[in-house]
Amino acid sequence: MESAEIRRRFLAYFERNGHTVVPSASLLLDDPTLLFVNAGMVPFKPYFLGEAVPPYPRATSVQKCVRTLDIDEVGKTTRHASFFQMCGNFSFGDYFKSGAIPFAWELLTGSQADGGFGFDPSRLWVTVLGDDQEAIDIWLQTGVPRERIQSRGFKDNYWSMGVPGPGGPCSEIYFDRGSEYGRDGGPEADEDRYLEVWNLVFMQDELSVVRSKEDFDIAGSLPKKNIDTGMGLERMAALLQGVDNIYEIDTTRIILDRASALTGVRYGADERSDVRLRVIADHARTCAFLIADGVLPSNEGRGYVLRRIMRRVVRNMRILGCMDPSMGELIDASIDSMSPQYPELRDAHTRVRSVSEAEEAAFTATLRQGTQIFDLAVADAKAATAGTPTLSGASTFQLHDTYGFPFDLTLEMAAEHGVHVDEEGFRRLMKEQRDRAKADAKARKAGLTSPTVYRDVMERIGTTVFTGYDEVVTESSIGGIVIDGTAVRSATVGDTVEIIMPRTPFYAESGGQLGDHGFIDVAGGARIDVFDVQSPVPGMFVHRATVVDGEVVVGESAIGRVDLERRNAISRAHTATHMIHKAFREILGETATQMGSENSPGRLRFDFPSPNAVPDSVMRDVEDRVNTLLLDNLPVTAEYMSQEAARKLGAMALFGEKYGDTVRVVSVGDWTRELCGGTHTRNSGNLGVVKFLSEGSIGAGVRRVEALVGSDAYRFLAREHLLVHQLADMVKVRPDELPERIDAMLARMRDVERELERVRAAALRAQLAELVRTDDVDGVVVKRVILPEGTPAQDLRGIVLDLRGQIPEAHAGVVIGFTTDADKVSVIVASNAAAIAAGHAAGALLQGIAPVIGGKGGGKPDMAQGGGTDATAIPAAMLELDRAISR
Repeated sequence: MESAEIRRRFLAYFERNGHTVVPSASLLLDDPTLLFVNAGMVPFKPYFLGEAVPPYPRATSVQKCVRTLDIDEVGKTTRHASFFQMCGNFSFGDYFKSGAIPFAWELLTGSQADGGFGFDPSRLWVTVLGDDQEAIDIWLQTGVPRERIQSRGFKDNYWSMGVPGPGGPCSEIYFDRGSEYGRDGGPEADEDRYLEVWNLVFMQDELSVVRSKEDFDIAGSLPKKNIDTGMGLERMAALLQGVDNIYEIDTTRIILDRASALTGVRYGADERSDVRLRVIADHARTCAFLIADGVLPSNEGRGYVLRRIMRRVVRNMRILGCMDPSMGELIDASIDSMSPQYPELRDAHTRVRSVSEAEEAAFTATLRQGTQIFDLAVADAKAATAGTPTLSGASTFQLHDTYGFPFDLTLEMAAEHGVHVDEEGFRRLMKEQRDRAKADAKARKAGLTSPTVYRDVMERIGTTVFTGYDEVVTESSIGGIVIDGTAVRSATVGDTVEIIMPRTPFYAESGGQLGDHGFIDVAGGARIDVFDVQSPVPGMFVHRATVVDGEVVVGESAIGRVDLERRNAISRAHTATHMIHKAFREILGETATQMGSENSPGRLRFDFPSPNAVPDSVMRDVEDRVNTLLLDNLPVTAEYMSQEAARKLGAMALFGEKYGDTVRVVSVGDWTRELCGGTHTRNSGNLGVVKFLSEGSIGAGVRRVEALVGSDAYRFLAREHLLVHQLADMVKVRPDELPERIDAMLARMRDVERELERVRAAALRAQLAELVRTDDVDGVVVKRVILPEGTPAQDLRGIVLDLRGQIPEAHAGVVIGFTTDADKVSVIVASNAAAIAAGHAAGALLQGIAPVIGGKGGGKPDMAQGGGTDATAIPAAMLELDRAISR
């Protein structure tokens, strides 16, 4: 049974049983506790916690998930994958154990002819948490013999997301693959033989702290008892397709076979190669989904996870012998494999491939650079000891952390060079880095107010009604006050507070648009200065503010007043972003899709994919297209409709945004339509003028445009106009002649600078004989030179190399040169081949000299350079050189 058919049957079964089919959410949700959606229930988390009212009592979905905690296990076992699909059915206070258990059993054991999966009931085992007699009784009534029901502990049969949130005991269903896969005794004896296929979570608890799977704090019960069940699509496919692991099912095998063809390595011939091919297949698919959902390679957060996964793909392809670029081919295979289930992958194909190829090219350069650094480190290690050379933990960590050089590749290459690696030192430094990162993350999370505080207020006053589309002054009341994460009854002058009102005209930051500023005037005479508005839980607007006058008390009437000038400036920027987005797509093609934005007063930032810099001519065309449409004064309208109707109308949805069944579509005339919850101008002419400021790269394959709008753009253009005329007056030409005149002036300056440099270098070499001293140190010719203060390092390097060339090849020779600049010292050491053969490598000599002048340095055996801070110690450094040679 193909994966697509398993997916179809699952959804169809639960739809027949009263569940609403919900499409998979993006892998990126606005949840500070999670990098990616890592479980099927994550999109429904607000409903389980009571933060939002579910629009349906029952739901079913096949949710795409990414989990990276066990990334090092991918490919090695039959169970671990970084990307997987979770088939789930959910009840929000509707049915509980007695409903969930029969549903799962009927679908699993029902005949394939009737739409089931056709499992033999005698090969299914069940586990429950401890003495959950209620679950045991329901399983017995369903027909499972008592001897195939096992009780297990919290580690195995209690489910949470691994972070604060909903959780509860669970009951799992296992399939017995047969004695050839392991020993008898059920799941508690062998989970390779007995493979988990379904997990039914009886969600009833709210967890406040999660230290491990067995160590957590339960804050209390959830508002309602819920059901969250999950069936891993890939595991089910492995069983129904008769393959040994999830990497050999129909969808993943397509990618694995493409990797095999590119590398020329046959799958199944060697276990080590098989592991690498499985890693490639899994990770390439993960990359495709992450990029399609808007993640870009970077050095932090989600982007770092993507970068690490992509580099594992590239490295494994190279180890298997594929030295040519391969990410594009692997992305093609991934999208061919998965687009029948996720058509949006096909739409994003060009962008996903472009980002992947750009990152692969960058990492290939990193590998080349890292290899060079590795070679230097190995040479230094060999020069530093007569025994087995050791690559220090610090050097290995630098290769990994600074140059992105994979640790296992360092180990492999070191072994080829006969060099030992200080693994313990490396792992200690890695642990220190992880500990710092964990401490930092913990500190950041500690600053978040518990959602429970907001939910308590929402239970009293309901969700926030936003009136700001139609008015900027709204009568409301003080529904809640939060100070330092604690709900309070009142606040007074000087207090920094979070104010919650049942109705508000203030826009909460979302979709790239900054939150509103303004004032809240309270009936009792207090005044509150609002400096930010956020929505920390769905359906609630929180006004971050300072009490500037009087005392504010919960329950008082209040009037919210938005800073209209600032709101209008932001609205102009937001409308301009929509228009710029459309213009870029017209000129560059449909792949120029918005990947991020920020709309602030009179200024915007717009990110979109492009493999190369956007030509100036295209920037001018986009700017001209937008400003021309401003003159047309197109109406800007907003209307609500279903997602399906919006798609038929051609409205675009943006990366990372969450949309409900009913969406708001913002249109600029008939020219552009987007799903958007932000505020906008009434007509395009209200924007006045749009002026691009810059265009540049912010990551592999992603460009950023910044622009000014309205009066901000006008003031900028006025300043530019004045500046151009001032420059034209200074050089006595017309404004349109400025580029040519300035180019000629710069050319003359460069000619003068080159001539000055030539004269200076000639003067320096003329006095060189007076600056160089030559000695014989234990049979080694040593030349020393101290160049005048301010001599460029490149001149010092050239002179040192020239001096080394003056030493006859038959004689061992070492040259050391110094120069100073203020309180800094530069030093270069060069050794000829005879000196290196005699044990006087430049890199090793410099390591002993540099600390004398208060610095450090390194390099190759033939030349090394460094720096220090103590110019007075130069004579002592020269003596140290002599001692090193004499030893």
